Amino acid sequence: MDYPNDQAPGAPVRSGIPEHGRIPKYYAVKARIAALVEELGQGSLIPTERDLADRFEVARETVRQAVRELVLEGRLRRQGRGTVVAGPKLEQPLSLASYTEGVRRQGRTPGRTLVSLDRFPCSDALAAEVGLTRGEPVWHLERVLLADDERVGLESTYVAVARVPRLDVDFEPDSSFYAYLRDRGIAFGDADERIETVLATPREALLVGTPPALPMLLIHRVSRDSAGLPLERVRSLYRGDRFSFTTHLTG
Repeated sequence: MDYPNDQAPGAPVRSGIPEHGRIPKYYAVKARIAALVEELGQGSLIPTERDLADRFEVARETVRQAVRELVLEGRLRRQGRGTVVAGPKLEQPLSLASYTEGVRRQGRTPGRTLVSLDRFPCSDALAAEVGLTRGEPVWHLERVLLADDERVGLESTYVAVARVPRLDVDFEPDSSFYAYLRDRGIAFGDADERIETVLATPREALLVGTPPALPMLLIHRVSRDSAGLPLERVRSLYRGDRFSFTTHLTG
């Protein structure tokens, strides 16, 4: 197999073109629009579908499909009635660090908007994950995640009321929950995480401000404190077009 001399290590091999050389017309158009995106730079308005169709001598539906995929991949984003070049994705480390810390490391301003803070009796399923018994009081904290005031995700945290009995009184909803725990002498030990790709529910799409068809990255986390006792159960939903995740592996 021949590789171009300028093949980037992270790019699709042979630019995703199969060995037989036959590629869908929309994919060829997508590659040309992607090259245009690199030239224009972040925030630039791309030409209209009609202009792109005329430039590449294809049907507008072909252009529409190519642009749709670039939007889903996070290369482009809708803005009003036009489409502009999107900025780089946020890189969130897979570690016992808060969302706040991860966003700040990239020079962005993190934020959260409170959706709800409720107290309810622990169910059997939740009790098994957070080390409680059925009926014990549990907090459910739900917040929209922000980066530079852009809605990028949705986070649900479950924690025993006994751990943080005054959560509804002295916690600032737009601040880091992990910093809040550390300030109260609760140290994190380890955690188990599971990542999957999902589509947002209609409610989640409305809260995050995305189309229901946009792929989302869903992280389930169960954290334990330094004594090995279950501490929290978190369900974090991130926009697939705005996030990537990083980790460091050792042998």
